[in-house]
Amino acid sequence: MHRLKHLVSRSSHVPLRTTSLSKHGWQHARFQTQGPTEQYGLKRFSTAEATVDAGHPVTMREKTLTMATLNPQVKAVEYAVRGPIVIKAGDIERGLQEGVKQPFTEVIKANIGDAHAMGQQPITFVRQVVALCCFPELMDSPAFPDDAKQRAQRILQDCGGHSLGSYSASQGVECVRRDIADYIAQRDQGVPADWNNIYLTTGASDGIISILKLLVSGQGRTRTGVMIPIPQYPLYSAAISELEAVHINYYLDEANCWALDIEELQRAYMTAKHHCQPRVLCIINPGNPTGQVQSKKCIEEVLHFAYEENLFVMADEVYQDNVYSPDSQFHSFKKVLYEMGPEYFSNVELASFHSTSKGYTGECGFRGGYMEVLNMDPQVKAQLVKLLSVRLCPPVSGQAAMDVIVNPPQRHEPSYAQFTKEKRAVLDALAHKARLTEEILNSVPGMTCNPVQGAMYAFPQIFIPPRAIQEAQSLSMAPDMLYCLKLLEETGICVVPGSGFGQREGTYHFRMTILPNPEKLKVLLEKLKEFHLRFLEEYSQQEPQINRNTQDQHREMSKKPD
Repeated sequence: MHRLKHLVSRSSHVPLRTTSLSKHGWQHARFQTQGPTEQYGLKRFSTAEATVDAGHPVTMREKTLTMATLNPQVKAVEYAVRGPIVIKAGDIERGLQEGVKQPFTEVIKANIGDAHAMGQQPITFVRQVVALCCFPELMDSPAFPDDAKQRAQRILQDCGGHSLGSYSASQGVECVRRDIADYIAQRDQGVPADWNNIYLTTGASDGIISILKLLVSGQGRTRTGVMIPIPQYPLYSAAISELEAVHINYYLDEANCWALDIEELQRAYMTAKHHCQPRVLCIINPGNPTGQVQSKKCIEEVLHFAYEENLFVMADEVYQDNVYSPDSQFHSFKKVLYEMGPEYFSNVELASFHSTSKGYTGECGFRGGYMEVLNMDPQVKAQLVKLLSVRLCPPVSGQAAMDVIVNPPQRHEPSYAQFTKEKRAVLDALAHKARLTEEILNSVPGMTCNPVQGAMYAFPQIFIPPRAIQEAQSLSMAPDMLYCLKLLEETGICVVPGSGFGQREGTYHFRMTILPNPEKLKVLLEKLKEFHLRFLEEYSQQEPQINRNTQDQHREMSKKPD
């Protein structure tokens, strides 16, 4: 109250006037306008006198935005990667910093693919070019190689005012779009790429959501259905819920290294046609959270299916550089579509996505990404540009980082040797950690893990004893949520329950990254192994006494949305 008096009294235009209030006290505090009543109108809010009674307590009025008035689609959104277990991990970590005793000394966050947070060092050339773009005065420094300076100068020439701080076109900086088209043509061994089909995005997520917004329409049985893999990256289910589209789940074949089975696609499609209009088919390759790399034959079958059923294909290819298995190879959906012939290449609508956040750079914070869109109706394309223009443009620093990834140093340039050495070191380390993770997880009784062929994650299946399942049910909690919560509380290891990604009924999993450095990863895996054996032993014995305080905490956790 005194602060309000002080703030109002500071105005040189309006003196504070305290008068008696009506019997309703604070609720009738008035704002009076100056000037005659004929000028009242909307101007009454421009200058005002606050008439308040310092002697009455504040009565809080009902808020406009409550859980009852909140957009129901927002409430329907779930995002397990940053869900309640991760929030709990943050609380524990802060407690450790404040001296709270735990049976471990640190929280190991293996829940998210954030490479730099897990200790991966930036690629020097990427940071050099972005630094030069951000602070062009460094162009005079001999510490920066000429090839980095040339790239930075080229990017800045296409920026308004030659500054990275200016807005770009909504589709992105033109020279970056051209470089991306050249990169795609080279990656796909000569398949043509038109820079006019390239759109820079705020990470791949922004592009995925933008395309989904275009595709969702209709009501009831004509409402857009979106086919997504199970397990899936929760971005898809979250976006579908927010847009009020219909989830169409198709299950990857865990027994066959998470392969995509065309018969399962057909089953999901035919079932969904009874209650919605399937229009979209989403593929994640290499897979998240499953780490599989789809074969060329599989991709051909998927594209043929999309052609036959007239589905818009969304190919999430952000892990295209992350292939570790010698028996696996990344095939872009665009290249396979081209090789299937002009009937397919000219007709199947395809949007493919890439990002600065993954691969060997791991530059998550720049929020750089792009999408290439093929065979979109020209009028719809104009609507896409309109939609993208609402958010003005993606971060221009992220666009610069994306440019370096698609336009790296060439053999004749001074930065080539160091760049190649750093890139190879990152990918070799990831390949080693993928093998290490698979081997140790498969050595644990009651745990099986498919080969981590690519991406940055393992998604092992875990056996959960019936008694643990019963306890989880009594807490209104998924059994693998209970497992991951106990893992965090006993070991400090933070992973994401498989229920957050989707899984076949009766199976349980968790997702963990392979990003920690090899020594920390070994510690993580050994602690995980010890915990799992204790967990099996605990829930295989006679009914133990349950710590009620812990049970109450777990029950509260189960009430928090993912």
